[in-house]
Amino acid sequence: MSANAEHVEGDISQKAIDARVTEVIKKAIQRNIPGLASLPETEAQLEVGTSDKELIYSQDTARLYHYTPLVDEIYRVPILLVMSPLARGYIMDLAKGQSLVEYFLKAGHDVYMIDWAAPQKKHKDLSLSSYACDMLGDCIDKVVADSGEPDVSLVGYCMGGLLSVCYQATHPDSPVKNLACFTTPVNGDGMVLYKKWLTSKSFDMDRLVDELGVIPTEIINMSMQALRPLHKNANQLKLLNNVDNDEFVKAHLRFERWAVDQLPFPGALAKEFMIDFVRDNKLIKKELELNGTIVDLSNITVPFLHVAASFDHIVPEASSKDLIGMVGSEDKKEIIVRGGHVSLVAGGNAIYRLWPQLDQWISERAD
Repeated sequence: MSANAEHVEGDISQKAIDARVTEVIKKAIQRNIPGLASLPETEAQLEVGTSDKELIYSQDTARLYHYTPLVDEIYRVPILLVMSPLARGYIMDLAKGQSLVEYFLKAGHDVYMIDWAAPQKKHKDLSLSSYACDMLGDCIDKVVADSGEPDVSLVGYCMGGLLSVCYQATHPDSPVKNLACFTTPVNGDGMVLYKKWLTSKSFDMDRLVDELGVIPTEIINMSMQALRPLHKNANQLKLLNNVDNDEFVKAHLRFERWAVDQLPFPGALAKEFMIDFVRDNKLIKKELELNGTIVDLSNITVPFLHVAASFDHIVPEASSKDLIGMVGSEDKKEIIVRGGHVSLVAGGNAIYRLWPQLDQWISERAD
């Protein structure tokens, strides 16, 4: 390889070639290719999040939904799904036949979900305590009141898992009977790329928060794309190769929609996550406080399950692998599923790889 490795034949740089390839792919997809011209364009046409549900409580950015049961007999202990404050909840209810919510309902579970609304500037002071203690705690109490049952099985996804373990660690006598988490970060040192963002001179978090009150979705999407810079192009090529398969195309578009449909990061929560959790790694050091109480995960003694993805680029193994050892439960288990951060819960193989295991684990502890 020559010293000037960035260049290839003639004077065309690799960067220019990559840009051109990206543009060609983009234009090809936008053209009237058979199978693409009649694709659904709206969320309703794509049948996203179609399971029947009722909004039963809201506070600040929290929205608590109760799903309509699909069978006559249900397990005693209801399930409360907790989404990440940065993500839309419909990834759990992507489409009929591709919905974890639907799967739980058909298995006889009473299902609730905390889905977060987009924070505005007025929400800039919402902190980790606001999410993990106040809003999550209130939602758990509402589930108990609405279901008439004293116990709840808590299931958290990504940062929703972080909120869940922080809550239970600081409220060990809560109504939570079982706690399951997907791809939950606990070790800030494992969030390598996020640390690079924090040290970048271009990332002025204080200015963003002071002027906007939130970290905009554009910044969040950019950081996610930086984790896998070629992933978008690879997905577009897959779409071209499967353009005549309507079901594949619809599924692809649902995932693509969700991937860019992220929520802003409330200012106070963003600072705590980036500084206290990622940079200073306070949770591992037992220095992280919520409302004046140290978050010690050994205080969690309820049955505990952690699910990790073998190819997770958003929450790397180095960030989640310590969780199972930090939890104090005697009844605890970790499942490592082949797949990525999103395909773990909503991919085509999730119904075979994870959902049956998750259902069995919860069902055995739901009476």
